[in-house]
Amino acid sequence: LPKNCSLVGIDDSKKLTETKRKDLADEIRSVALCWSVAQCSAQEVDYYNIYAAAKLAMQRAVESLSTPPTQLLIDARTVEALPIPQESIVRGDSASMSIAAASILAKVARDALMIEYDKRYPKYGFKHHMGYGTAKHLKALKEHGPCSIHRMSYRPVRLAVK
Repeated sequence: LPKNCSLVGIDDSKKLTETKRKDLADEIRSVALCWSVAQCSAQEVDYYNIYAAAKLAMQRAVESLSTPPTQLLIDARTVEALPIPQESIVRGDSASMSIAAASILAKVARDALMIEYDKRYPKYGFKHHMGYGTAKHLKALKEHGPCSIHRMSYRPVRLAVK
């Protein structure tokens, strides 16, 4: 974000409504100097673990920025693979506008991905639970087994397919 940027309503993405997140995401993208969202596949999460995969996705996002950053603010971690000065901020999405903006962009992108997955795998109801382990999601897993986007290392998925 540009220096002295003031976006009204920016907060931890989990504290915002879906509509507010989408509106803020549009505003963030319009004022940001650059932005990027990246991900890891379910297979990568299973291979590396969720923590390492999240760091890999952050690395991919940073490396795909159109303007290389001079410093990274990261919510409660560092990405050792990136040779850029970093500041790890506990509860960063509540303490830093940049981290909160990143969490909003990531959540909006993930929700959009879940809606696309719902079209591809309609029997799981991804557009309703956004990939979270709700009772309906777990029931669908038991009935249909996992699909290619399910993380087999995630305990509820493993238990649902036994």
